[in-house]
Amino acid sequence: MPIIKPVSDLRNYNEVLRTIQADNPVFLTKNGRGKYVIVDYEDYEKKQAAMKLLSELLSAEEEADREGWLSSEDVERELGLI
Repeated sequence: MPIIKPVSDLRNYNEVLRTIQADNPVFLTKNGRGKYVIVDYEDYEKKQAAMKLLSELLSAEEEADREGWLSSEDVERELGLI
């Protein structure tokens, strides 16, 4: 269940920070609309790493589409497996 609090609750930020847990961010609203998200630092780092990996995979896929894909035999040969 998501934790949703008004941004005015940050006046007592220690209590808000205590509610933040891994995989359970706190969503802050302003004037009844979503405005901010406070996440656990390790979750943030994991999400950043995942986004970077996905970006690199997309770039590699685009390059492979432009320059051609290697067959599994070519990959094994490049890795010295055959």
